[in-house]
Amino acid sequence: MKTLYPEIQPFNSFFLETGDQHRVYVEQSGNPEGIPVIFLHGGPCSGTKPHHRQFFNPQRYHIILFDQRGCGLSLPFGELENNTTQDLCADIERIRTQLNIKQWLVFGGSWGGALALYYAQQHTDKVLGLIIRAVFLARQRDLEWFAKDGVGRIYPEQWQRLIASIPNASHHNLVEDCYEALWSKDEVTQRRVAKEWLAWGAQVALGNDYHPTDEAISEKTLKQARMELHYAKHCYFIDENQLLANCHLLTSIPTVIIHGRRDLVCPIEAGLSLHQALPHADYIILPNAGHIAQGEDMIDALVSATDRFAENHTFLN
Repeated sequence: MKTLYPEIQPFNSFFLETGDQHRVYVEQSGNPEGIPVIFLHGGPCSGTKPHHRQFFNPQRYHIILFDQRGCGLSLPFGELENNTTQDLCADIERIRTQLNIKQWLVFGGSWGGALALYYAQQHTDKVLGLIIRAVFLARQRDLEWFAKDGVGRIYPEQWQRLIASIPNASHHNLVEDCYEALWSKDEVTQRRVAKEWLAWGAQVALGNDYHPTDEAISEKTLKQARMELHYAKHCYFIDENQLLANCHLLTSIPTVIIHGRRDLVCPIEAGLSLHQALPHADYIILPNAGHIAQGEDMIDALVSATDRFAENHTFLN
């Protein structure tokens, strides 16, 4: 069973100038002459972590991580203006161009996986391969599972805490209710709803490993909740069923789809739907894995996928 590669430090980092108020943090590690890979983090607004470098053999890969607009070390944190899926896609292309990369492997999970599919459908000729974990397709049914009538039945206690935090909740559009609460004039309401929204996401993602705290919500955490709801309210700036409908553009791209059977954030139906749209893809179901990119089975599958791609790919940039 494969494990993460040893910790590694970036050999270069910089802020990408975007032409507007955003400055996007980018870092490079591994082998600058290796196979380029771009890591797309989830969220939105979660940011990259040092261990994300460790999914890739540092001798074989030129590893590129970046914090999406308003996330992580990117500036200004939490900024929502000029922050859409289309803006993020343009940033990915700016990074590729600035680093003088012709093609690269695109690796993403959850929201990062949706962004990877969107980018690949816009820039097919720039993509060497796709590794998609915890498939999220940004459909209405996906959002409703998470925030209307779905996983709330699995964790009803935490779900009721979220509902109870929202003044005059309509119960018809929870995302809209939370969005309005986070921009209300009542700071107490803002922070209460933000805390319960983020707690709800953590509960569903972590399951029994989630342990609530009584810590007061910070300004940074409030901005994180606002960004998540900014994207959710606008249906992730992706047309309904767009990602599946455009999969015909990806038939020539080597693809690996990895999904945990116990994923309650992104039910495995999405993984199956993506595989049906991309029948040439390797489709790996992990019976005991959940949503997050942790645990022995998930790490083994992800590292095995990157190793296999490196072994099968002759890279000429």
